[in-house]
Amino acid sequence: MPGTGKRTNEGTHGRKDAPARGKAVRRSVRASLLPASERIGEIISRLQRRYPEARCSLEHRDPLQLLVATILSAQCTDVRVNLVTRDLFRKYRAAGDYAAADPAVFESEIRSTGFFRNKTKSVIGMAQGLLERFSGRVPDTMDDLTSLPGVGRKTANVVLGNAFGKDEGVVVDTHVARLTGLLGLTEQTVPEKIEQDLMRIVPRRRWTLFSHLLIHHGRAVCIARRPRCDACPVADLCPSAEV
Repeated sequence: MPGTGKRTNEGTHGRKDAPARGKAVRRSVRASLLPASERIGEIISRLQRRYPEARCSLEHRDPLQLLVATILSAQCTDVRVNLVTRDLFRKYRAAGDYAAADPAVFESEIRSTGFFRNKTKSVIGMAQGLLERFSGRVPDTMDDLTSLPGVGRKTANVVLGNAFGKDEGVVVDTHVARLTGLLGLTEQTVPEKIEQDLMRIVPRRRWTLFSHLLIHHGRAVCIARRPRCDACPVADLCPSAEV
């Protein structure tokens, strides 16, 4: 009978679909629980496809400009730093210009980036160090960079990776620290220890890129106060996803 046939077909479709959905869910759960070393390759690949434009957001034309911009970016948005450096870089063109800057004037020029007194000391001290030990040129090694006043490992990583193309470490900013925790790539909370965990699982040639990918993702999708897990390309690989 027509009625019986219709019910039989619906029942057959239902029985076929349910196991398929169940398998998809199980695959998703299993994927998110895989060790970080087994998920990291796919995470990077998917984020690369989503953010092919991922790169350093600090505008610069040379290593010195990037070094100054990175120092100014502490506790400040890249957008604000770019607004400030637009005029700053026209006035200060070499290490000698920064080294000879009037602290009071420089403070007023970078005031909107916050912590302007400490940043002024760091930039001027860094520039003086460049003149005294490196003939005014930004060095391209971790040891030399971190020997400069106001330059820590994070700042050195930014400069080495983006100005010199050297992957010496992973930049761990607030986005990277938050997202790597959510993704289950580290259980550490201290930036230096997070970096060590990431350096063990992320391919070295991707160290610089990886930070840019997570920063872009943290701004666009995995937003701190309102994460959009439903739009996340790595949700099935994330043990913290709410989908």
